[in-house]
Amino acid sequence: MDDRKIMIIPARRDIKKEKENEKPKVKVAAYCRVSTDSEEQMGSFETQVQHYTNYISKNPDWILADIYADDGISGTNTKNRNEFNRMIKACNDGNIDMIITKSISRFARNTLDCLKYIRELKDLGIPVYFEKENINTMDSKGEVLLTIMASLAQQESQSLSQNIKLGYQYRFQQGQVIVNATKFLGYTKDDKKQLIIVPEEAEIVKRIFLEFLEGKGPTAIARGLENDKCKTATGITRWSNGDIYRILRNEKYMGDALLQKSYTVDFLTRKRVNNKGIMPQYYVEDNHEGIVSKEVFRRAQEELARRSNLYSGKRKQNKRVHLGKYALSGIVFCSNCEDIFRRIKWNSRGFKSIVWRCVTRVENGPEKCKARTVKEDLLHEVVVEAINVLIENKNDYVKIIEENVMKVLDEKFDVTVDDIDEKLHELQNELIQKSNSKTEYERIAEEIYELRDKKQEVMIANATRSEKRRRVQDIKAYLKTSYAKIENYDESLVRRIIDKIIVYDDYMEVEFKTGNKIEIKK
Repeated sequence: MDDRKIMIIPARRDIKKEKENEKPKVKVAAYCRVSTDSEEQMGSFETQVQHYTNYISKNPDWILADIYADDGISGTNTKNRNEFNRMIKACNDGNIDMIITKSISRFARNTLDCLKYIRELKDLGIPVYFEKENINTMDSKGEVLLTIMASLAQQESQSLSQNIKLGYQYRFQQGQVIVNATKFLGYTKDDKKQLIIVPEEAEIVKRIFLEFLEGKGPTAIARGLENDKCKTATGITRWSNGDIYRILRNEKYMGDALLQKSYTVDFLTRKRVNNKGIMPQYYVEDNHEGIVSKEVFRRAQEELARRSNLYSGKRKQNKRVHLGKYALSGIVFCSNCEDIFRRIKWNSRGFKSIVWRCVTRVENGPEKCKARTVKEDLLHEVVVEAINVLIENKNDYVKIIEENVMKVLDEKFDVTVDDIDEKLHELQNELIQKSNSKTEYERIAEEIYELRDKKQEVMIANATRSEKRRRVQDIKAYLKTSYAKIENYDESLVRRIIDKIIVYDDYMEVEFKTGNKIEIKK
């Protein structure tokens, strides 16, 4: 037995089993957010990223999953917080075990959003740790404290929103115009943040006003701009009717500025609505250099108002939309019912033709209106013949034109724009002095509204007189250079000199923009 040999077999580590039993590292993500794009906040943003990189790497039980950072995005909702939403998706995909963030207000300033996402993460077993408040959402007291803190953060955000709103109103009262010129066709800002004209873009704006006043509709203007590769405010060559209307209605193109056209109704959703008298507005005249003259702009507003009451077959809020695709659109009227004529492609017994028909008859039948159908060729013949009569007897018509001009010049308003402006300034001072009295405030406010309406009426009347004078000079110039009759129908000439055509049973009356009327038997 003493001859036995004993061999010691050392214990062997089961590395595979140790690895299986080894506690996996916690995948920790950090969320950072700064509220603005200022240089100071940019520094804060970079500091937060560096802080969390070091903070997570120092803990041996943690591994950095990712750092999610929204730069310059508000915390009142999560709609536009791309990094925040990417982080939530990573949590749902199982790529994050824990989230660290600086404070509740950095995570969310909306109580409902804050609790919603924290509960969603809690269901996934993912805690959120807020450094400033020292709250871990997995603690029993976490949600109670969190609800209180999130509510306070929301109140803070609401207070800040209100302060910003009051700040804007104070600036408006001082006539300080705040305009975002990043997507403002025709303008940019100089070093002093004042609006200055961009010449090449201004030409597009001028073209839109000119073509609109010549009779073209928004659709025709938009297609023309697209064909010429003209760019919109956003830098694309695709134009819509809305783009044209927004330019035509924007008072800034004549150098004025209406402030507080819209306002925020909910600081959480950032929803804005058009201001229809709920909030005060401020109108600043001659704030910057206009691209078009005030006369051109006011003529455009008058034309917009005129066309809004026209019919052209497409109904919109019990009216028909003026398309302006053809020079005769909206200017050919029925003598029976006074509705307009619409251009129609007609197919009668296999024979195709283009005709113009009374809209009332088209839509309601001959029992409502028995106006005749006019072939487009015949309508063009009437226009050519009427223009030739005008040319042939131009000396007689020029005298009539000049007489009509004198009548227009004799028309006077009992009050001028300057008189109204003077009264408005007086009322503005009175409004400030009596702002504590609700009754007096409302009385003065109503008087201001009435005066503004009166001012608009006077300005439109003045612009109309100016427009008539311009039309007269234009037609006189045309007649002086016209030595021979025209042979063909010309769309641009129709837009230039013809105001309306009335269709009767056996003749048509062509009225020129000078007021002259010529009857053509057809």
